[in-house]
Amino acid sequence: MTQGRRAVRIVASGIAFGFLSTLVVPTEGYAQSLLERPPNLSGNWTGASGTLYFHFVHRFTASDAPERKVSNVPTFLLAAGLPKRLLAGFNYSTNSTLAPRFPNEWELFARWAPLSTDYGAPVDLGAQVGYNNAAAGVDGELSVARKFGMARLLVAGRAMSDPLEEGNVRYALAGGATIRLSQNLALAGDVASLMNRDSSERVAWSAGVHFGIPLTPHTISIHATNALLTTLQGASRGSSDVRYGFEFTIPLTLRRYFGRRGDQDAAADSVSAVPVDTPSQVAVAEPPRDTVRAVAPPGAPPAAVVPPAPAPARATTPRTTPRTTTSPPAPRPTAPRPAPTVVKMSIKNVNYLRPRLTVTIGTTVEWTNNDPVAHTVTANDKSFNSGLINPGRTYRRTFTKAGTYSYFCIPHPFMKGVIVVREP
Repeated sequence: MTQGRRAVRIVASGIAFGFLSTLVVPTEGYAQSLLERPPNLSGNWTGASGTLYFHFVHRFTASDAPERKVSNVPTFLLAAGLPKRLLAGFNYSTNSTLAPRFPNEWELFARWAPLSTDYGAPVDLGAQVGYNNAAAGVDGELSVARKFGMARLLVAGRAMSDPLEEGNVRYALAGGATIRLSQNLALAGDVASLMNRDSSERVAWSAGVHFGIPLTPHTISIHATNALLTTLQGASRGSSDVRYGFEFTIPLTLRRYFGRRGDQDAAADSVSAVPVDTPSQVAVAEPPRDTVRAVAPPGAPPAAVVPPAPAPARATTPRTTPRTTTSPPAPRPTAPRPAPTVVKMSIKNVNYLRPRLTVTIGTTVEWTNNDPVAHTVTANDKSFNSGLINPGRTYRRTFTKAGTYSYFCIPHPFMKGVIVVREP
């Protein structure tokens, strides 16, 4: 009972700390994985390139009286973020109920996010394939997610090996949502069910409160669920027992220590300003009218100079030598100026998501800090400096001259980016 009370106090302290932190942190932006997904759905989360992720999931059950014994099942995730929005790693659990004589369960997996709203796509699309040793087969998942204001909805379809019948494939559907209440607080839940399940198989579910720890990249989930594990197999099968647990995430940015500092993983993005077509109007000056001198007969007094009378219609004019007049040169039409363009850039997972960007003169680049820690956008030659951009805040700069502008983050110098400005 002493250990149970201690665990309750720890959980209560964590809830109180997370709640208080949400009162003093802005409500914009997104941080790590737990604030974007429910407990039993990994979906299209792939992390950041050059980052090692360690997630610790712990779920507890208590037996009935008189024993009231507390049992726990930990699951560990260790994965590495790779270029092109790839994540590769494994899940390991100290317990499994999939197959007889398999007390432990391993899931080796690779996950890819070909589409991401962080890069301008309309939805987040993810695909995962892996091998589960307890089921002795290959499992896969395809997921789609989209944000609607404070909510992010996620649906997934799964195809898995049958642990009890070799060569058979089981299918499952899953769906969930997170509701982002603030920068560091989200409510989340999900359900999953095997297709054509029998009477002994239950729908899996989970519900939790997810916190971001202020000024750190760590997140924690406190949740309830009837699923034992977070593998694709385990998260698709529920039980009659309700388990209470938590998940804690630890991202380790290896780019801080290894490899060339400032490696750019993302491909160059080109943005061209759209010119506005304004036809040039050239005014042509009207030449002055000629004057005609009347010729007097011999011996007569000189005649006065009078302007010629207007010629009647279809009348012939006397043959005279016209004067040559020169019109002023027409001004050259000016090239249309490009319309102003704003390019949005996200700072997320201690990374400039588009580290190399090509734009035209007059483009405004807008950096938004979607991390729980402060960053800067500082030119290598000190020509511009954003100062500290707090979580959820934005920095904007308009580039008026062609050239290459390299920049970095002062608190995290391994974060580097390049803006290439060209003529329109």
